[in-house]
Amino acid sequence: MTAVETFRALHRDREPGDPLVLPGPWDAASARVFADAGFPALATPSAGVSASLGYPDGGGTPPGEMFAAVARIVRAVDIPVSADIEDGYRLPPAELVERLLEAGAVGCNLEDTDLATRQLKDPARHADWLAEVRAAAGDRLFLNARVDTFLRGVTDPRAAVDRARRYAAAGADCVYPLGAPPELLPELAAEIPVPLNAACAPDPAQVARLAELGATRVTFGPGLHHRAMAALTETATALRAG
Repeated sequence: MTAVETFRALHRDREPGDPLVLPGPWDAASARVFADAGFPALATPSAGVSASLGYPDGGGTPPGEMFAAVARIVRAVDIPVSADIEDGYRLPPAELVERLLEAGAVGCNLEDTDLATRQLKDPARHADWLAEVRAAAGDRLFLNARVDTFLRGVTDPRAAVDRARRYAAAGADCVYPLGAPPELLPELAAEIPVPLNAACAPDPAQVARLAELGATRVTFGPGLHHRAMAALTETATALRAG
């Protein structure tokens, strides 16, 4: 079984209340920590990787540096790694796919916010673009389509469901309604025909709650990186004070 086949299989036939939990490494060292802890796969956060490279999240990282960072993470572990590549950096679908494959990623997050304008993309055009990415990738990549309606202040869950269904029809393997209130997860899971990614702080109780509410997959965004930096800040402060 190839790495992408393994990754895709991890999303299938999961028991209710048993989501796939994917930590987000920001460099090779953190990736090894999570792999050694026994996680079956990883999903990089763009914010954490960008911070590790000295750039702001949200389009601030040059694509070449992001793909190089993903490649270093992939080389550091022997489990599948999916990559958050924001809105695709305006790369043509075929080039985007090839750069992901060259980095060794088994999948990617692709968001429907246009980072140049900070506005939601037109859902029909974005679905068409996702279909082009799927056509270029074939079955070589697992596509997680991020739905940013809640993040951009659109609170009607029907807007998220509409986008999610369009993206699933275009070939997305999973959808990720970032910022969706947890209490809406049962409704979203019932209406969306592919696995549902939900996010929370890196806290077992919060993971358990999302599991109960119907999440198929749980990620933490930059939460693990933030926690690591907080611990490092505390240590540095203590050393300086001493």
